[in-house]
Amino acid sequence: MKVKNMFQELKSDLPASIVVFFVALPLCLGIALASGAPLFAGIIAGIVGGIVVGIASGSPLGVSGPAAGLAVIVLSAITTLGSWPTFLLAVVLAGIIQLIMGFAKAGFIAYFFPSSVIKGMLTGIGLLIILKQIPHALGYDKDTEGDLSYFQTDGETTLSSIVSAFDSFTPGAILIAVLSIAILILWDTVLTKKHKLFQLIQGPIVVVFLGMVMNTLYQDGLLNLSLAADQVVRIPVPENLAGFFSQFTFPDFSALSNPEVYKIAFVMAIIASLETLLCVEATDKLDPFKRVTPTNRELKAQGLGNIVSGLCGGLPVTQVIVRSSANIAFGGKTKLSSILHGVFLLISAVTVAGLLNRIPLASLAAILIIVGYKLAKPALFKQMYQLGGEQFVPFSATVVGILATDLLRGITIGILFGIFYTLRHSYRNAYSMKDVMTTEDGHEVHHLVLAEEVSFFNKASILNALNNIPQNAKVIIDCSKSKSLAYDVVEIIENYQSNALTKNITVEKINFIEPAVSQAI
Repeated sequence: MKVKNMFQELKSDLPASIVVFFVALPLCLGIALASGAPLFAGIIAGIVGGIVVGIASGSPLGVSGPAAGLAVIVLSAITTLGSWPTFLLAVVLAGIIQLIMGFAKAGFIAYFFPSSVIKGMLTGIGLLIILKQIPHALGYDKDTEGDLSYFQTDGETTLSSIVSAFDSFTPGAILIAVLSIAILILWDTVLTKKHKLFQLIQGPIVVVFLGMVMNTLYQDGLLNLSLAADQVVRIPVPENLAGFFSQFTFPDFSALSNPEVYKIAFVMAIIASLETLLCVEATDKLDPFKRVTPTNRELKAQGLGNIVSGLCGGLPVTQVIVRSSANIAFGGKTKLSSILHGVFLLISAVTVAGLLNRIPLASLAAILIIVGYKLAKPALFKQMYQLGGEQFVPFSATVVGILATDLLRGITIGILFGIFYTLRHSYRNAYSMKDVMTTEDGHEVHHLVLAEEVSFFNKASILNALNNIPQNAKVIIDCSKSKSLAYDVVEIIENYQSNALTKNITVEKINFIEPAVSQAI
């Protein structure tokens, strides 16, 4: 993208990038905490995901950073490898593997995710964001930001955490959250339509500053309320520039001989790539301009990002749906928004970390609740239901799976339901049977016309059709329309012809390729 073109949507990208920055900040810290990594490693990954991946990526609206889906893997990997620098080497190698995947054009995998599953993913994430942020809005902050699993790192579940929040709420946090949600709704439904100023200044920015002001009033005793230390953002505060640079860690290249490093690198590369490709598909569906992200370029960009993040002491990065959807929801137009959010993370970590630690998590919870609602609007459920069971069932299964387990398992459940409907559709459309005719000799003639593409999934339906042909009949197996005929089906037809004599069935084949020949017709 040319520099001139990159800045042509600055009036939209700048405010959106500030919102994404405020959303990303606690997520970076929370995911680092859940991963058992240094907190600053999450900030590094956010900076690299914004600036490095943002520049290299072809995604206009996707935002990258540390991913919750990798937290458990990172936690386990650090324990297995025994040291943080050794783990960073695995991050670098994972990035190299992703680069290789990009050049090998492995990005085509993204096109195999059903649309119903992607929509279910967006809706499930939206509902999950709302459920996960309710405790933070109530001032119950036991679970780390960015934890998207049903079984949480604090020992509770998504639902039990909400129950506990109502038993241990903080009035000061609730007041901030309620006012923030009211402002965001008012901003979105009324004020932005009244004056262009309200379109330029995003509601979430106002909400964050309101939260900081109210927190200051609490601390000064002007309001008889308070927030605990774990109810605000907690970014590491360096004493000076030297202290800032001391937080960077470099990989231990002496561990290159350790086979465990390569195993972990491969697992991280595969999972990070899958999460990225899923997010790319989802983000493209949310894009109001319906632009298409080049998936192979995205894998290369993510690989470059992980190499840089690993070299600097950061967590592995992926494209992340929470930040990407926030970017879209609050007006981002180009990838400049993602790049600027990374720049803001860098500047804030160096200069104003102490000031950012005044932001209440309740303010950020309010922003994310609105983002979650925009992803999971009730109208989408109605739309998917009207499309029929073949779309609604995988969609619903994905939503329920994400809420009951985690992102990757939920997606897997949805895809399995999608595969079921694909197999059923394939089973029903493997052939067409013409009406039974009667020959001059009084024998029935059955005309079996095979489909254009006949795979091994069609074995059952074709075999069932053949077995239902009565004795003393004739069957014509017509392959003239078929472009591809799986060997499994060829074998079934050959075996059937051999056994048909026992039932006095005559078999005639049209344009049939014998088993010894190529299965392509």
